Amino acid sequence: MAEKTSGPSAEERAAVKQRAAELRAQEKAGKSRAAGEQAIQGAIAEMAADDRVLAEGIHRIVGEVASHLMPKTWYGFPAYCNENGKVVVFFKAASKFTTRYATLGFEEAAQLDEGDLWPTSYALISLTPETERVIAEQIRRAAGGGV
Repeated sequence: MAEKTSGPSAEERAAVKQRAAELRAQEKAGKSRAAGEQAIQGAIAEMAADDRVLAEGIHRIVGEVASHLMPKTWYGFPAYCNENGKVVVFFKAASKFTTRYATLGFEEAAQLDEGDLWPTSYALISLTPETERVIAEQIRRAAGGGV
């Protein structure tokens, strides 16, 4: 028998409130690259040190391999959108929901489709030359740039 839940957790409710605030701020500031960049930098600055290092690395990699993606925050996460405004890739800090690892996630707009199985997220513990190589390849593919 499935366990009953009492609804969203406090962290999930906070994320929904944060998303509503993001939408209001985006409406006010406009959906420009500068406004998105500022929002991402603010979100990264508020992260715990370990998450901040990972988020800064992801932000750098996106800038290097998929600079055409538009930066913005999405439920408080650094996220990057395609030309249609759809989130392609995002970074979820481990501390956001007190999980044991950060997540590099890909939404439906990512072009990672390959057969009957493809990645939609990766657990991320640290940035090494190897993890950076894999991340860069996946982001490039997700953004439509091939491998």
